[in-house]
Amino acid sequence: MEQYFTLNEDLKQMLESSKDSAKLDAMKRIVGMIAKGKNASELFPAVVKNVASKNIEIKKLVYVYLMRYAEEQQDLALLSISTFQRALKDPNQLIRASALRVLSSIRVPIIVPIMMLAIKEASSDLSPYVRKNAAHAIQKLYSLDPEQKEMLIEVIEKLLKDRSTLVAGSVVMAFEEVCPDRIDLIHKNYRKLCNLLVDVEEWGQVVIIHMLTRYARTQFVSPWKDDEVVEEYSENNFYESDEEQKEKDRKVKNIYTMDPDHRLLLRNTKPLLQSRNAAVVMAVAQLYWHLAPKSEASTVSKSLVRLLRSNREVQYIVLQNIATMSIQRKGMFEPYLKSFYVRSTDPTMIKTLKLEILTNLANEANISTLLREFQTYVKSQDKQFAAATIQAIGRCATNITEVTDTCLNGLVCLLSNRDEIVVAESVVVIKKLLQTQPAHHGEIIKHMAKLLDNITVPVARASILWLIGEYCERVPKIAPDVLRKTAKSFTTEDDLVKLQILNLGAKLYLTNSKQTKLLTQYVLNLGKYDQSYDIRDRTRFIRQLIVPNEKSGALSKYAKKIFLAQKPAPLLESPFKDRDHFQLGTLSHTLNSRATGYLELSNWPEVAPDPSVRNVDVAEPTKEWTGILGITKKEKPMEKFYSESEEEEDECTNTSSSKSESGSESEKEDKEESSSDESSGSSSSSEESSDSESDSKESTANKTSRAAAESVSEDNKKKAKGIFKKRSTSSSSDTEPTSSEESSPDSKSESDSKSDSESEKSGSATSSKKEEKLVQDRKASNRKDVFLLDLDDFCPVTTPVAVPIAAVLSPSSTADLEGLSLSNSSVIDVTTQISVPTETHELLHRMSGKGLAAHYHFSRQPSIFGDHMVSVQVTVTNTTDQKIENIHIKEKKLPPGMRVHEFNPIEYLEPAGSITVSMGIDFCDSTQMASFQLCTKDDHFNVNIQPPVGELLLPVTMSEKDFKKEQGMLTGMNETSATIAVAPQNSTRLVIIERVVKAANLGVVPSGQDNIHRFAAKTVHSGSLMLVTVELKEGSTAQLVINTEKTVIGSVLLRELKPVLSQG
Repeated sequence: MEQYFTLNEDLKQMLESSKDSAKLDAMKRIVGMIAKGKNASELFPAVVKNVASKNIEIKKLVYVYLMRYAEEQQDLALLSISTFQRALKDPNQLIRASALRVLSSIRVPIIVPIMMLAIKEASSDLSPYVRKNAAHAIQKLYSLDPEQKEMLIEVIEKLLKDRSTLVAGSVVMAFEEVCPDRIDLIHKNYRKLCNLLVDVEEWGQVVIIHMLTRYARTQFVSPWKDDEVVEEYSENNFYESDEEQKEKDRKVKNIYTMDPDHRLLLRNTKPLLQSRNAAVVMAVAQLYWHLAPKSEASTVSKSLVRLLRSNREVQYIVLQNIATMSIQRKGMFEPYLKSFYVRSTDPTMIKTLKLEILTNLANEANISTLLREFQTYVKSQDKQFAAATIQAIGRCATNITEVTDTCLNGLVCLLSNRDEIVVAESVVVIKKLLQTQPAHHGEIIKHMAKLLDNITVPVARASILWLIGEYCERVPKIAPDVLRKTAKSFTTEDDLVKLQILNLGAKLYLTNSKQTKLLTQYVLNLGKYDQSYDIRDRTRFIRQLIVPNEKSGALSKYAKKIFLAQKPAPLLESPFKDRDHFQLGTLSHTLNSRATGYLELSNWPEVAPDPSVRNVDVAEPTKEWTGILGITKKEKPMEKFYSESEEEEDECTNTSSSKSESGSESEKEDKEESSSDESSGSSSSSEESSDSESDSKESTANKTSRAAAESVSEDNKKKAKGIFKKRSTSSSSDTEPTSSEESSPDSKSESDSKSDSESEKSGSATSSKKEEKLVQDRKASNRKDVFLLDLDDFCPVTTPVAVPIAAVLSPSSTADLEGLSLSNSSVIDVTTQISVPTETHELLHRMSGKGLAAHYHFSRQPSIFGDHMVSVQVTVTNTTDQKIENIHIKEKKLPPGMRVHEFNPIEYLEPAGSITVSMGIDFCDSTQMASFQLCTKDDHFNVNIQPPVGELLLPVTMSEKDFKKEQGMLTGMNETSATIAVAPQNSTRLVIIERVVKAANLGVVPSGQDNIHRFAAKTVHSGSLMLVTVELKEGSTAQLVINTEKTVIGSVLLRELKPVLSQG
């Protein structure tokens, strides 16, 4: 803690320095602290003083800090409000945007008018990035002062007309927060939003799609009325008779014609199903589910199934939505049945959802396959999942009558299972199935009565007793005997079972009073004095009802009808049946409960509102901010942007094929080029392409030709130029270096410098692929032209190859490859271990392992299984008097990135025999447990290995000079230290070395001072240096300092070394 305060004082001094370099260094370190989750709020006064700095880099970092802490330190932030207001007029767009963000983060009502004025000014800013931040600020101001709603709606209306893709998502989010019911603001911008959708950032795409889904449900008629969907209806033929024309007119009235704007939305969202972002794919899927004709809804199936390869959180949400879909429209997911088979590595929540979907998809054609799959699931070690599988079998049996008997027989077989939970669940499901056709299953009831002695689970016992009581006339000999047995154990039974014993006694008293009269009275007497008032109440009620006396009312005459009435068979339904009233993909759907802020989807209107409200005049294009670069962008003509006829023609042309011709000759040539690129493997998409996609392909083609032409060597420039002119019609010079704006006038003119840089990145990635393909083509045709790739413009194409440790020239080069920033003069060698700990850890106790015991220890040897692995020696012992066969590792449950190299299976282990085997574990420089199953031929046991932090290191040797040099580079946040009280007997050099090296796998570094002891190691996984210094001071104290990039491991090691030196 003392060191933390020292560090803060150090930073404060740097921030008050007159040198910009010191201030910049301090701000970088502070932002680094924030990124690592450390609290830097104490530095607020020192940082806020620098908000008016003339250095643009310092100013940017100060605003990053202020955005984080302005809300917490509002009083101090208010003192600088005039500076923020001046910054709103700064020539740099990043400073203007940051000032607005900080201003909107100060949650004080007194500055609401200032914020309102700032938002209005920012909404008219030339930079789309500033306008985007203005949209974000709208939501903050609305939550602070809802009375500003009307003025904010005016700003939203203005920003909705913005054609920049950077602004679109943010302003729609503001619209959803402030005035989601004002759909009149969307009318004029509907088509623009549909067309911009492909180019908006992913977060914005999700927001816009959800808003457009709600909008479409209020403006278009339902496409589900008729199965037949017709885009256009042809005009009447000239020679048609009157009768034929009347017949045709009658049909036209009944045929649904989709609104062109409705079709526009579906067409422009379809390409987003290939998005890399799971949220975007899910948003498009829910849009198709709620808006598309049923015949087109299956378009989303493949994309949703693709998302099942994502992490478990994404899988959970996607599977929940698929479960809801599969209830109503089974055909959507039937082709992908195998994608929902359960994997052994799936968590229980995923297994249960997959099981739910498989049950929903079950039909006569696939039920035999599914039942075979279910048989495997029942044997699962996950008991919750096994129970859910039995319920699924029951649902299949009720839904598909052909397999009811098969399922019943299978469930009866499960009654002999060793696991009580499986037996209990089977009994409950069989009870429900028998209610559907009890006449045929007297034998099953007898079989279950025999099991009553062995089954202990209350729900199962209660179910069996209910069955015997309900159908006691079918088993007249067995039922009284069951009552006799249960009467003996009545006092020890669960309340649930006691109630069913009372019911059984009452039913037998009414149907077979000769045999059971005394037994029933005995049970009723026991129930009369039971501790539970439920049992006592039920006993009084039954006694009055079935035992006639003077006080009995009219009800006793109908006792038999009351107890033995026909009960309806229970319905086994999916828990997802009623979730479809929530919009798919929302939090409310996931929770099956209305969440705060949920907006209902309205019902389709009977008659569509006037579509002309979406017609707009051609607007003047907004000027883009290019002040920083000092370059005027060429603007793309906007006639086609809002025009219905041209838009429809062009989109219809594009949907027919990605290779189809467009109106202009240059577009035709560009598309021919893109189609040839697609055929050569640069694009695998066969989906419909929108206008914006073809635009992006054209700009990519231009950039490809330019980048490739620039990379050609001087000698072959003319040749390459000729080849590229054949392949591309780019009008710009191939060899002249041009700015990004000049080289791609066909790309979107409404994006700012930030979005331009993003498109350049994607363009360069595409061009690099085409470059490589072109080089391969030229080699194949035996051309001698050589392409020299400009390494600054491209990502490295070579991937590092894992080299066995024996092949590495020296340990120092290994350290370099591991990411150590070493200079040429430093000599750091991996050395052999000084001390090997004799301590062993228990892996499996002989009682838990049914006689198989296992211990492990860390050998501190370099692992033979890989450079990044820690070597672990496992000793397996057979404590039984029988041979144990096939000892092996199975079902590894590891944190992300962790790897285990298991030992070879042990064929057998003789009684009292013991064997030691090696395994390697890559712990990824963390002390997380590696969990797996240690299995034998008959059993498997869950075990885990957790490494002490000292075993994650490899000792290294270096000179004292190198140690100090490396230590000097690992200061500040890379240094942790503590002052400890050293026991007198631990103060000698030999004892300190012995104790430290025993606790952690460290190498000893020579030291010229008697009171300073130095140790060095590197982490096994990443090769990061770990430098430990123990400096003895007066008064039996010592300063323990650890320098490393791996601050987490450093702090844990510090915690472990402190008791080692302080204990006697």
